[in-house]
Amino acid sequence: MQLTHYNTNFKKQIFPITLICNNVTNAPNIGSLFRICDAFGVEKLILCGNVSLGRKITKTSRATEKVIDFEICDSALNSIETLKNTGYQIISLEITASSKPVHSFRFTKEKPIALIIGDENFGVSDAILKNSDAIIHIDMFGQNSSMNVVQATNIALYEMTKQLL
Repeated sequence: MQLTHYNTNFKKQIFPITLICNNVTNAPNIGSLFRICDAFGVEKLILCGNVSLGRKITKTSRATEKVIDFEICDSALNSIETLKNTGYQIISLEITASSKPVHSFRFTKEKPIALIIGDENFGVSDAILKNSDAIIHIDMFGQNSSMNVVQATNIALYEMTKQLL
């Protein structure tokens, strides 16, 4: 028998992870990010840039925008600097010459984590990468060098929460 929301035995848990979205503006992507923040027990979601919450996000969010702690801000860099100054480790999800595979990176419970994801078309900016304590990527084995920002975030959060349990 398939379980429903009401008869699963998943233990609710909040992890010390803040997800910062730099210029993620596609409404279905934003809705999906709310949903995965709920699924993975993310402490806070920060949406940065030209973001508006409207009816289009609710189809994919499935009402999780009502239960996730979130804020909208103009500048991802300002949010990152604030979190860095309060002891967060800043980890960007981007493929670079020096990025580490997410599955081999060791996440620590000693400091809260700010996971930075970037623009749907251009990824995480160079300015943010320079402010990052670490840069992680997802190994890929096909022709393409990128994947949808939500899918990549799912994979990263799965690995992070698995290690932080």
